[in-house]
Amino acid sequence: MKMKDVQQYPDGYLSKMPGFQFSLLSLLFPLWAAAASLNDILITQFKSVFYLSDFASALVQSAFYGGYFLIAIPAALLIKKTSYKTAILSGLGFYIIGCTLFYPASNMATYSMFLVAIFVLAIGLSFLETSANTYSSLMGPRDKATLRLNISQTVYPIGSIIGVLLGKYLIFQNGASLKLQMSKMTPQAARDFGASALQHTLQPYKYLILILIVVFILFVITKFPKCKSQNVKGEVENKVSIPETLKYLAKNSNFKKGIIAQFIYVGMQTTVWSFTIRLALTLDKNISERSASTYMIYTFIAFFLGKFVANFLMNKFNATKVLFVYSIVGCLSLLYVTLSPNFTSVYAAIVASFLFGPCWATIYAKTLDSVKDKKYTETAGAIIVMAIVGGAFIPALQGLVSDSIGSMQLSFIVPTICFALVGIYFYSEMKRFNNDSQNN
Repeated sequence: MKMKDVQQYPDGYLSKMPGFQFSLLSLLFPLWAAAASLNDILITQFKSVFYLSDFASALVQSAFYGGYFLIAIPAALLIKKTSYKTAILSGLGFYIIGCTLFYPASNMATYSMFLVAIFVLAIGLSFLETSANTYSSLMGPRDKATLRLNISQTVYPIGSIIGVLLGKYLIFQNGASLKLQMSKMTPQAARDFGASALQHTLQPYKYLILILIVVFILFVITKFPKCKSQNVKGEVENKVSIPETLKYLAKNSNFKKGIIAQFIYVGMQTTVWSFTIRLALTLDKNISERSASTYMIYTFIAFFLGKFVANFLMNKFNATKVLFVYSIVGCLSLLYVTLSPNFTSVYAAIVASFLFGPCWATIYAKTLDSVKDKKYTETAGAIIVMAIVGGAFIPALQGLVSDSIGSMQLSFIVPTICFALVGIYFYSEMKRFNNDSQNN
């Protein structure tokens, strides 16, 4: 489909979905998923090499999602002043720089330098998510916005699986677990061994750099629709200030509920994925990090299937009703993870990831759609992305709980409570939908 055949409406939505542009945009989702899933590998690696507590190891996620939080508003301002495409190109640029910083980080072998590299990488991903999530929902008819974003998000787990495979075979090595190997060495030998292990952390990022350069070039040479709201004269509406937007959004209770739900959801998802490998290593002392990372592959396969099944169900039933049922079962799965005395709790964590599948995209699209005046769309989308900062706080909270009570497994009560709160949000949305349907 040629761009000249696509009509843009005043609210920024399109008459038809441009297939190639939408596909290229959706390619960004697995790209940032790969970076996020590599964090789960790094947390396990750094804990052993740097002798970190569970709380300190979770700072990987704090650096990562802290970058998201700080850059979301600047990314929205860039979109307002330029275009979604420019913001995406900026994000890809920072992503490349962040990956490149793993070269000095692996040579310096200091935890702080790795956190800097992860933070810069996250700046790029914040640009990408702030633009791509909103852009995906706008790139076609309005009534299919939620489905469109869920389709883009469906390929996210593919990137997650690729990230784990890169970590499994390029970062983790054969043999016993790092902790077991290092426990049998002298202090100096353990330090030298740890420094050698850190050299492997660079390997996945070399491949990511090559892929990112190709994608960057494709975006440069491809024409994309603006998808920005227009005033009555047909001019792009971009003169709304941030304070004015915040004042408008502060009066929108549905938007505020969505922000809180997204904060809790992202924190829950991140903390489960951050500690699944650690959970497996805790429950089975005889497996290595490489073997334990296989369960993360199962996790992301389940996540993918959960999205696919949810997309099917949401075509037949109300989306919030589907997600409410997902939340109930997910809460029970995480409760099992917390209380089960055996290795089956790892499989229950995988089941929970199946139920995570459609949550992010549905909360995002519904929260964004609650903003009726579309001249506030770019900043509203950025604020929803800022809610990703839940991934900086809740994993650290679970790490703190684990250190305090001395049980990684019992600390899963933290995401269990989070899923219950997300379920309450979907229940309230389901009730609101039913009331709106009755009124109409």
